[in-house]
Amino acid sequence: MNPRQLFTEEDLENIRKATGRAENRTSGEIVPVIVGVCGDYEGAVWKVSTMGALLAALIAGVVHGLGGFWSGFAALWVTLPTVTGAAIGYLLVQLWPGLRRAMISADSLEDNVRDRARQAFLEEEVFATRERTGILIFLALFEKRVVVLGDEGINRAVTQEAWDEVVAHLVDGIREGRPGPALVEAIGECGRLLENHGVEIRPDDTDELADGLRMEER
Repeated sequence: MNPRQLFTEEDLENIRKATGRAENRTSGEIVPVIVGVCGDYEGAVWKVSTMGALLAALIAGVVHGLGGFWSGFAALWVTLPTVTGAAIGYLLVQLWPGLRRAMISADSLEDNVRDRARQAFLEEEVFATRERTGILIFLALFEKRVVVLGDEGINRAVTQEAWDEVVAHLVDGIREGRPGPALVEAIGECGRLLENHGVEIRPDDTDELADGLRMEER
């Protein structure tokens, strides 16, 4: 899944401006990141392929038993439907992300997203601000998950429940088909949380991390 197909150029500019506005009021640094998928999930592919093979074999067996077709071609009768069913299952799971996602446990999706979010936190050096006041807003498209991670300087002031509200509002906005505006609103919420919890801007504050949206395939 390509994150770049989700946002217009206007969205990207609005996200950049929203990040700048939020950071101009506090010492926080907000880093929005979106990735297409957080794992390979090959197990889901094999699961659907196996189900396709078994279903095709079952149907073939029923048809053969009722009609006696291909009675002289037993090997072909056994192998062709099975291989065809497996191939159809493989294609379906590749072309239909929802089916692939349905084959993966919620815990597995959650763990992969959390791991990838922590990786992004390190890759984007969200930890590297002077006041330890970086915030990562992480979106995973395939998994349909959002994670907000605050550095230790911010987490001392802002509760997890407050971050959860930001996540819930952002998820709702994406479900409504407005990912760009929803992310702008989430960035604004983060800025207000920092301001309301006394994460004040210093006179010598500088913009330590880039303001734009980071987009990755995985």
